[in-house]
Amino acid sequence: MDLAGNVLSSSLVAVLFFFLLLSFSEARDHLVGGKTDSWKIPSSESDSLNRWAEKSRFLIGEYSLVWKYNVKADSVLKVSKRDYVTCNSSSPIAVHNDGNTKIEQTHSGDYYFISGAKWHCEQGQKLIVVTLSEKNMRRFMGATAPSPAMAPEADCMAPTSNAISLKASLVIAFGVLMGILFLLSFLNLSYV
Repeated sequence: MDLAGNVLSSSLVAVLFFFLLLSFSEARDHLVGGKTDSWKIPSSESDSLNRWAEKSRFLIGEYSLVWKYNVKADSVLKVSKRDYVTCNSSSPIAVHNDGNTKIEQTHSGDYYFISGAKWHCEQGQKLIVVTLSEKNMRRFMGATAPSPAMAPEADCMAPTSNAISLKASLVIAFGVLMGILFLLSFLNLSYV
């Protein structure tokens, strides 16, 4: 293979690996409740979205929460803790009514969501999401979420800090690969 072919193939591998790395570094979607029809009045307390959220750990910027719902019948309201407890929908922090709501957690703390449909919140259609910083995530990794009753398994994996270590591993692997490709290109140039 000639020099141009070596440089071209090395560049192609580097570009492909870069795009693979980029796809891992983007925030991924986390379907609320683990399935598309979860944003509804729960059939029982064990079917509550808060049961699902208790089993999950959310890290700032790691996952975007996604709600799928009928836009003609429902909406998602981000509210204060007080409005969450009282199911007050008159002064939400944010209103989402597109049927495919996507929200990224930008800071650690509790996020409160209720249904915008009349009387749905009072019947249990609400959600608390606890978002941790990377520092707090490490502290809680060994702890299990409190859950008095066993909830059914979700169709979606819960986020963990393993994604962070995967990103770090990919960055290191990318650096090693680039170093090897550079070395190979240099060795090929010295023999030309």
